[in-house]
Amino acid sequence: MIKEVHHIVSKPIVYLQDKISPRQFFILSSILVGLSSGMAAIMLKYFVHSIESFVTYYSNHYERFLLFALFPIIGILVTVLYVKYVLKNEFHKGTAEIVYAIVKKSSLIQFKEMYSHMITSALTVGFGGSMGLESPMVSTGSAIGSNYGRTYNLSYKDRTILLACGASAGIAAAFNSPIAGVLFAVEVLLTDISATAFIPLIISAASGALLSKIILQEGVILSFSSLTEPFDYRNVPFYIALGILAGLLSLYYSRMFTYVEAKMHKFKKNWTRILSGGLMLFVLLILFPPLFGEGYETIKMLSTARTQELISASLLRNFITSDIYLLLFLGALMFLKTVAAAITLGSGGNGGNFGPSLFVGAYLGFVFARLNNLLGFASIPETNFTLVGMAGILSGVFYAPLTAIFLIAEITGGYDLMIPLMIVSALSITVTHYFEPLSMDGKKLSTMLNLTVENRDKFLLSKLNLSALIETNFSVIKPEEPLQSLIKVISTSSRNTFPVIDENNELQGIIHMDNIRTIIFNPDKHEKILVKDLMSKPLAVIMLHENLHDVLKKFDETNQWNLPVVKDKKYLGFVSKSSVLTKYRSELLKSV
Repeated sequence: MIKEVHHIVSKPIVYLQDKISPRQFFILSSILVGLSSGMAAIMLKYFVHSIESFVTYYSNHYERFLLFALFPIIGILVTVLYVKYVLKNEFHKGTAEIVYAIVKKSSLIQFKEMYSHMITSALTVGFGGSMGLESPMVSTGSAIGSNYGRTYNLSYKDRTILLACGASAGIAAAFNSPIAGVLFAVEVLLTDISATAFIPLIISAASGALLSKIILQEGVILSFSSLTEPFDYRNVPFYIALGILAGLLSLYYSRMFTYVEAKMHKFKKNWTRILSGGLMLFVLLILFPPLFGEGYETIKMLSTARTQELISASLLRNFITSDIYLLLFLGALMFLKTVAAAITLGSGGNGGNFGPSLFVGAYLGFVFARLNNLLGFASIPETNFTLVGMAGILSGVFYAPLTAIFLIAEITGGYDLMIPLMIVSALSITVTHYFEPLSMDGKKLSTMLNLTVENRDKFLLSKLNLSALIETNFSVIKPEEPLQSLIKVISTSSRNTFPVIDENNELQGIIHMDNIRTIIFNPDKHEKILVKDLMSKPLAVIMLHENLHDVLKKFDETNQWNLPVVKDKKYLGFVSKSSVLTKYRSELLKSV
């Protein structure tokens, strides 16, 4: 049904593609992708909002513990069943998967990912899973952009830009923040961004934000217009301290999340994982209700100092009898949100770390400011520190300081906090980067690509497929063959290098023409000398799973122009340094 609708909609676009210039069509495409991705983000927001309304209604009419004990487990269970039986376990989560698709899959993303992330994340988060919706929005928007480019036969470069356009529109629509949407695409997805990508990115993000402005109500999106107080330069030392704390807490977030998620994956059976995760969420939620769902509503409570509402449903509420106990409760929340999010994802739910990062940052900023005020160190604005703390954790977790700065600036309706946002975001990522060179998604991508994606050269090399560069027109010979047989092989070959392989197709050595030239012209030795007597071990062997950056290092270290490739000791062919460099130059030209 979805594909039929897609086919009908595509007909007028194909007609326009033939009538206008490629540049005009690409601009039109960025608008359409932006509107589609923005609408998908809005639909996801409303879907989750509707489920949460149902959950709230049900819990208010029955025993309150059902809200915490039952609904999150239901959401995770239905999500797992959907992934297993509908998606056949073909489901990829996170921005690392998107970047991997750009690098290794020619920016091609499966058609079903245009809707699968919306369904799974809505079920998980709507029923109380402690995750965010922004990462699924990014995955959905990226899939929309990718499939649009594939439908209309656009080039790899244009398809990649449209993929990023979809992601930027999703973020822009989620927060009504077009600048943050563009910067997220640049900082997180398009590592090798070129100037030509900015115009379509801006157009798509503006389209998504415009839809959000028209359709979404104020209460559905995270907005803090007119809540901030003027920036006071005398508070700079406190912002510096907050930035350092945000960096350390971001480091805790990434390491704890990874640790807990890995522990959850050790449960081999789905049922065991779901029940274990559900039980742990049950305990956390009855003690700390603000961990339910995205938690954006609780952030708004913090920003308006409605802290008593945060403890009203907790079993601990009777024990929180002073400001210090309240701060301990809020402080525990900023540490436990990470655990709850990891349990939700590790149990089989779907969601992202964008929302939990904002949650943790808000609680850090509020607790820091309230503690200073209570201890009498200074009188600092709690709302400002709540908002700036959000930017600090977002910057430290995603390694995206510009996205963090402009997101908070846009959702507060102005740029009064620009200086403290810059201070806290910069310090946070500096501290985190000192201990962890890569973000969580960066480490995942590094593992998937078998390299550290730290600079442009390595990133471009990672796009190259080693198997596509293997040359198989080298004449092979067995080690027990006489020299005379080798001479016959040489006479019909255009190569100067000859791999020696055994009966199992395993590489035993290689023979270089230059090393046997004098022996060839000595007929007396043709029958006495065997190939194995002439072969030598290759100076280096390339494994099929190796990345091209390591392959080039082997070429440089051995000073060779051709090296053999093996897989499980089996000979596959040779790779030449010139073909690697030629392909690299081609990728370099594409990215300009």
